[in-house]
Amino acid sequence: MKAALTHLGTQGEANMVDVGDKQETTRTAIAEGFVSMQPETLKTILAGNAKKGDVLGTARIAGIMAAKKTHELIPLCHPLLLTKVSVDIEPDHALPGLKVTALARVTGKTGVEMEALTAASVACLTIYDMAKAVDRAMVISGIRLVEKTGGKSGDYKAGA
Repeated sequence: MKAALTHLGTQGEANMVDVGDKQETTRTAIAEGFVSMQPETLKTILAGNAKKGDVLGTARIAGIMAAKKTHELIPLCHPLLLTKVSVDIEPDHALPGLKVTALARVTGKTGVEMEALTAASVACLTIYDMAKAVDRAMVISGIRLVEKTGGKSGDYKAGA
């Protein structure tokens, strides 16, 4: 049996899902994304020598702020009282570039996948913005949900 699209009404119109009767549970989502760049750009960022300032710290804050505003950016998302948002950014010399991992958590009636994905996306965009003066060829890729727990639909782990 195919799963139905939950954000479509009976006539195919956009529809905000009614979560009023759902049970509150703790829900967590983890998303990731990558920013590939020239090796020299990565060195500049890691050394803290970017002209616009602390790239990693700024991207972390931007991702957290974005998660909190997801309902304002993505139509039909519910506003959530997030209990935790974190954004971790690690160098990946094999890319070369940076790996961004975002976690969002809530105790509520709906999931936090969009909040985690938004956090990862905006953190990657912020990295690009802050380093574009030295490397406009950077590539943002691999934005995806890695894992989610809680809720009626159960747990999900990418590749499992």
